[in-house]
Amino acid sequence: MRQSLWRGYCVTFRLFSNHRVYGCSLQPVGQNYWITALPTLLIWTTLFVLTDKMASMLMNSLRCCPPVNPAWAVQYATRSLSTSVQLHAQVQTKSKKTLAKPGVKNIVLVEGVRTPFLLSGTTYADLMPHDLARAALQGLLHKTSLPKDAVDYIIYGTVIQEVKTSNVAREASLGAGFSDKIPSHTVTMACISSNVAMTTGVGLITAGQCDTIVAGGVEFMSDVPIRHSRKMRKTMLALNRAKTLGQRLSLIGSIRMAHLTPELPAVAEFSTAETMGHSADRLAAAFGVTRLEQDEFALRSHTLAKQAQDAGLLSDVISFKVPGRDTVAKDNGIRPSSMEQLAKLKPAFIKPHGTVTAANSSFLTDGASAVLIMSEEKALAMGYKPKAYLRDFVFVSQDPKDQLLLGPAYGTPKVLARAGLTMDDIDVFEFHEAFAGQIMANLKALDSDWFAQTYMGRKVKVGAPAMEKFNLWGGSLSLGHPFGATGCRLVTTVAHRLLKEGGQYGLVAACAAGGQVTHYTNTSSYFNVMDRKVILPVCVSGPCDGDRSIPPVEQDSGRTEMMQEKTVYAYTQSGVTPTLSDCTY
Repeated sequence: MRQSLWRGYCVTFRLFSNHRVYGCSLQPVGQNYWITALPTLLIWTTLFVLTDKMASMLMNSLRCCPPVNPAWAVQYATRSLSTSVQLHAQVQTKSKKTLAKPGVKNIVLVEGVRTPFLLSGTTYADLMPHDLARAALQGLLHKTSLPKDAVDYIIYGTVIQEVKTSNVAREASLGAGFSDKIPSHTVTMACISSNVAMTTGVGLITAGQCDTIVAGGVEFMSDVPIRHSRKMRKTMLALNRAKTLGQRLSLIGSIRMAHLTPELPAVAEFSTAETMGHSADRLAAAFGVTRLEQDEFALRSHTLAKQAQDAGLLSDVISFKVPGRDTVAKDNGIRPSSMEQLAKLKPAFIKPHGTVTAANSSFLTDGASAVLIMSEEKALAMGYKPKAYLRDFVFVSQDPKDQLLLGPAYGTPKVLARAGLTMDDIDVFEFHEAFAGQIMANLKALDSDWFAQTYMGRKVKVGAPAMEKFNLWGGSLSLGHPFGATGCRLVTTVAHRLLKEGGQYGLVAACAAGGQVTHYTNTSSYFNVMDRKVILPVCVSGPCDGDRSIPPVEQDSGRTEMMQEKTVYAYTQSGVTPTLSDCTY
């Protein structure tokens, strides 16, 4: 009986292989394999007793079967008898759903670039905002080899505008050599301005107005507009309208020394007259975030950024030849220190007992960024391999007094619910680091059942992100924060990390002035969820596991992988929410 059983296994093995089986005396079946014999294989492997008669019957049936292409049989066998690694990868893929929406265009992130982010007042000091934006656009053109007339629309975000180039998108695009037939406009929404630029582009593609969008952002803090006082401005305007010498002399005589005091750009919330640093200090105190925790997070940000920079992971940074100066090729704000050095700094806003310092806050930065967004059909038709899908977006707003920087805690649960995901599903987190205290407060809020029940109307907390997935290439504290450009950096970083780490979903969040936040399934806080699938070549072509597949791409290892990359953007806009009035400073 054991001999019959062994003969049976030898027969079925020869159905899929020409290799000789050690200890098996059966003759080769031949090169003609019958694909319908595969179910018989399953029967053979489940029987405990096989008779000689059954074995001989199987042999006769195989010899009489019609010829079939051996490659087909091998392919079928490979799919049926996959290795444990392939099966594991397939299970992993099936465990995470697709975020594609029926009837909605697939919109993809093709590429993203940025100029080096530099401390204000350094190498970029003699430039203008449109110079940096132009450099980012030219870098995007060079990296993608995109024809300059292939773009349908250009959108840029900025916060503190240069009055000479109020529509910086138009001036930068013309300077970069784009066709003057391409419309361009500029948007502003504090620190999420470039996020608004991207979502505006997504809307244009979804509406069928465009197929190819360039979005970006720029901020230039080295030369911010400084105005005369209001009284002086009124006097100067009146002088311009004066018709006689007497009127002019009278107006000149009315000028007092106080009129000459300039007006600097506001660093405080207009609605509350409170600086953002002061708000961050109060928020940290409300959630019990200590000075030590903030300094530790700041040191982590700089350390990780330095490691990423040295390892060449910040591939979105392009070299920029500054006119009259040297070529700039990397960020200059990354400065790993020590806890001892950080502890020596004094509070910057609430003195003497505050916990927010210059070291655990983001610094004033010059820089620009740009991304290429296209419909999937257009991108593939032009030969591009997208980095991620852009799926959805949501904006969230809070009370600008007590919850100015708390947007991520409000937006994250909403964007996850919108996408049908949980924190555990997210592989990559990229949160904008305005202040270390702001980040830690949001993480504590996300991990608080009390906060979820009291302010979110949820029964349980959504949970804090795992730190081994969180801002692993540094963040705004170390890389820098050009207000209008950070959003594109966050999105591009998530896409690159998903590719590098083999993840599927990513989430981006950023806070902004006015108590708003962005979420891509991600507003003043900004969240972004990106989704990328890696599928081993079990499906050679066509639909795979109920999801669409980008054509196979040959990898460096010589292995063909089917790759699906998606990004979910989620931005939520809501009304004023309850304040943390019961949390006192």
